[in-house]
Amino acid sequence: MKSFIKIHKQDNVLLALRDIQKGERLHADGVSLEVKDDIKRGHKIALQPIKKNDSIIKYGFPIGHASQDISIGEHIHVHNTKTNLSDIQSYSYTPRFDENPYSNENRTFKGFRRENGDAGVRNELWIVPTVGCVNGIAEKMLQRFVRESGDIAPFDNVLVLKHQYGCSQLGDDHENTKQILLNAIRHPNAGGVLVLGLGCENNELARMKEALQDVNLERVKFLESQSVTDEMEAGVALLKEIHEAAKGDKREDIPLSELKIGLKCGGSDGFSGITANPLLGRF
Repeated sequence: MKSFIKIHKQDNVLLALRDIQKGERLHADGVSLEVKDDIKRGHKIALQPIKKNDSIIKYGFPIGHASQDISIGEHIHVHNTKTNLSDIQSYSYTPRFDENPYSNENRTFKGFRRENGDAGVRNELWIVPTVGCVNGIAEKMLQRFVRESGDIAPFDNVLVLKHQYGCSQLGDDHENTKQILLNAIRHPNAGGVLVLGLGCENNELARMKEALQDVNLERVKFLESQSVTDEMEAGVALLKEIHEAAKGDKREDIPLSELKIGLKCGGSDGFSGITANPLLGRF
């Protein structure tokens, strides 16, 4: 296994591919250097002397500047590097698009076509709480529904979209929570949704219902716990109604151009820039 990599020909740093001990000798670009510090896997080593305020070059671009003189073989990290960003940034998004070399013509995926035209890759039954206080009862409702139904098909999965918000929120904070939950209710991966409220929260169930436009009320049901005698009985009954309405759901061929890819950061490290990020960019 290689001990290091120089990512771009213009770089003045090496990236350690394993833990490298102080005193080891490395050979790169015709240079033989002695490592001056213990270097952890994923960290940078100076390939050449770098003067104070000179740029640290990685991927062929400046990623910061030296806060002090750095000698060849030294560890480059937060102790001797500062960002090039200033407090106030004027930024414009100017992406460069390359022509797609792959044709999507006649390519499809098996998905679920929803009434509003959206396409989902999964068919799931969700409980969306308006407030975190009902997370527990929502989970018990789903467990009882699954137990009594036996077979949840055509749903692939059932889950509660748990969160700790919706109570005592004000202003934009409240509106952001409300909008995220509304988007979840409309999500094409949801073949059915029970919107579950408590009855005393800021994020009122009635307001949520008003904000939802053109939803299929056979697929989207609403329950306020404090408005019924037995919320468990009422909730399980509504879940069964949604299940009955969804029993004809089947996957169908949908043009690949309609496939939407969601991204989630799994935690960046020193190798993201040479592994996950370029792969995602090509994808």
